[in-house]
This record gives sequence, C-alpha cells and structure tokens, in this order.
Amino acid sequence: METADAMKNLEHLTSTALLEKLGKLFSSAGFELALVGGPVRDAILGRVAPDVDLTTNATPDEILALIKGKVDSHWEIGKEFGTIGCRIGDDQIEITTYRTDAYDADSRKPEVRFGKDLTEDLKRRDFTVNSMALTLPDRKFVDPFGGLRDLMDQVLKTPGKPEDSFGDDPLRMLRGARFASQLGFEIEPETFEAMHSMRDRLSIISAERIQAELQKLMLGKFPRKGLEALVDSGLAEIVLPELPALKLEVDEHHHHKDVYEHTLKVVEQAIDYEKDYKLEPDITLRFAALLHDIGKPATRKLEPGGAVSFYHHDVVGAKLAKKRMKELRFDNDTIKAVCSLIELHLRFFGYSDQAWTDAAIRRYVRDAGDQLVRLHILTRADVTTRNKRKADLLSHAYDDLEARIEKVMEQEELNAMRPDLTGEQIMEILGIPAGPGVGKAYKYLLELRIESGPMGEAAAKKALLEWWPKG
Repeated sequence: METADAMKNLEHLTSTALLEKLGKLFSSAGFELALVGGPVRDAILGRVAPDVDLTTNATPDEILALIKGKVDSHWEIGKEFGTIGCRIGDDQIEITTYRTDAYDADSRKPEVRFGKDLTEDLKRRDFTVNSMALTLPDRKFVDPFGGLRDLMDQVLKTPGKPEDSFGDDPLRMLRGARFASQLGFEIEPETFEAMHSMRDRLSIISAERIQAELQKLMLGKFPRKGLEALVDSGLAEIVLPELPALKLEVDEHHHHKDVYEHTLKVVEQAIDYEKDYKLEPDITLRFAALLHDIGKPATRKLEPGGAVSFYHHDVVGAKLAKKRMKELRFDNDTIKAVCSLIELHLRFFGYSDQAWTDAAIRRYVRDAGDQLVRLHILTRADVTTRNKRKADLLSHAYDDLEARIEKVMEQEELNAMRPDLTGEQIMEILGIPAGPGVGKAYKYLLELRIESGPMGEAAAKKALLEWWPKG
C-alpha cells in the first residue's frame, strides 16, 4: 500500500457525520478530541474497526457533562480508568482521557494518571502502529513515533524504549504476539529481544487478561506467527508452557517433524476446515487443535528398536488441558468441550484398519455429543503426513465414516439418542423409587440401544426385566 492510499482511507473514515459532530462538540467546549489507536490503524489498512476509540484532554466528568443528552446511551464502567462509553445509532464509542499511567514493580494493576498532552498519551501505547491519531474536527494526522512508516513496513515496535514500555505494562509483550497473529507483521528485533529478556515480568499480569490475549491471538488471521512469537520469545514458558515442551518430542506418525511443528500445522488445517464445515472462527476448536498433543511429553516411551510411543497421551492431554485452562480462567463449558475433543481425537484412527459396526458409530456420535462437527474437523486436521497415499487413505476413510454417521443419524435420530424407556417407565416397570437403581437401569438400556439400535418399548421392557435381577 502506498502512503497516499493510506491517507485516502483515513480521510474517508474521518469524513463521517458522527466524528464531525463529536469533534465540533468537544472543540466548541474548548477541549481536544482525536481518533486514536486501532481505528486509525485499521482505517489506513482499509479495514473496518468494530469500535470507535477517541481520546481527549477532558476529564471523565467533563466528558459526561458534554455527551449527556446528546447520545442514545452511555455507561461509566471504565470511568476510574478515564473511559466513558456511549452509543450513537449503531456506533459504539469509547472516549478516554489522556493517560500517562504505569505499573508499579509488583502490581497487577496500573496506577491511573490522567494527562494533558496527546503526544504523551500516544507514547504510552503499546506499538507505534497503534500510536497514531487524527485530531477532530480539523483532521490533523498526528504520528510522532513513525507508526505509518512501520505500518507500511509491516513491523511491530514500541514508541519508546521497549524495556520502558514493557516495564510499564508487561501485557504489551503478549500483545506483540497477538498483533503478529492478527496483522501478520514481524516484531522488530530490539522489541523482540526485550520481550525475551523481560518475559518473567508477565507473571504479574492476571490470568484473565492473559486469557483474553491468547483468545485474540488464536482467532487471528495468522495464528502460526503469533504462536511462534510466543514460543521463540519465551513468553509461552510463562503463559502456556505445554506448547514449547512439544519441541522436545518426535511424533510417532510423523518422523519428519517434531510434535510442535505438527501442532502448528494442525491449527492451520483446522482453521482451513472451519469454512468447509460452515463454522465461524471457533475458539474451542482452535484451542483443542493447539492442545491436542500436550500429553505426549508425559507419555513418551522408547520402544525396542528405537521407536517412540505416546500411549494414552489423549487422556493425559485432556487432564493437562483442563488444568491449564482452569489456571487461565476459561469458562467451564469451553474447558469441557476442549478436553472432550482432546480425549476423543484419536478414536477415528482405528476406523481405517477395520470397519466399525453400527454400534461403534452410535457410540462415537454419543461420546462426541454436541462436539461432533468440531471432532470431524480436528480429526481431519490431525493428518499432517507428507505421504500422499496415506493422507488420501485417511481422508477417504473419514469421508466414509461421516457418510455412515449421517445415514445412521437419519435412521435413528442419534442427535437425541435415548433408551427406549424413560426414567419414569423404568420406575413403574421395576416398582422402584427414584435413585441410583434407576440410573443404572437407564444406562443399561442406553448401551443396549447403542449396540442394537431402536428396540421398541415392549422389547426394551422384556430385556429390562430379564437384566434387573442380576444387574
């Protein structure tokens, strides 16, 4: 992109009536107002930013006094940090007072200090590509740290010394990896070296903020670049140590690459398959792909003849993933889904050796539950062999499995698989109250349904009565 094109994109954004209105509102009251950060960067790149971020020398109380009655709604959740949010039509806007805050040596939270100077506010931002502004309503482009040049060069670097920037807010190191994923940019060597040398500083940041950055990284357009930045800088040793640990192992199916390389490839392939299965960018799937083999270091075993095995790495990996995701404060539903996918990701690989019975198909669908589509994708993505014949055989085998699942689901409505008798019917037939016995009988009938298919109430009742005395 040429500089002229970049400026044309920016001019188009700032000509909107919304920004004109807000700029004149603040200017007429004697305050400065500027569009800043991501929206400026994205406008130059020709992308649409989801929100409008503005900065001003007005205090939060002065912002509120100005906008009340002139916006559709407003909120003060971020007021103590200088941010007032509001909505005008379909646009969500955040207006933040200039800040010069920083972290204390051992603090997880910054000491908020309001400033009066736009350049000082831009200097405290994470990277030069986010340290550009456009004043309103006069539309003066402000770029004191060469952000436009770095944007054109696709480089990430800090406005001042990286040691000062990361010392003020260590989360910026993680943002570097995140922006590498989202933008595909390279991290400038001096900035990258500071990320490496100061990586331990990241330990003061809360798990919730780290988790949010990891999610944004995994949902980026170039996640490999972000993950490699995490590992090569040493940040992953702090936030996701299971990932660099994979570099030490050799995958038993893919001798030409280590498990770390295999994992990055699986993540990329899973993302490619999202479109085929009509999924939006999916954090559950992508984290399952990222963590699916983390049980291998703990299960590595040298076999006679020099082979390496990783027996039960699926089960061990699911337990390790649960522990790590809990520490990162992921919600329980996401943890459960990711761990289920990890535990099931090897199930298919016996299918190509011997055709499954209908009972095995039913059990596969039942165990996958509402994760079946993600399991399809993860299983396909896990094939990274360079042996084209082997890859084609596995692909065709999974095509066949999916076709059989679809056929059986049409016949038996497997998505709502239940026994042929309800819990109430079981209690009535056996003459027992609600309790463990009913659950045991229900489980028996469900297994019978999986093995034999639908039986009908009469046959199920007969089987239940025959089983109960010895069950």
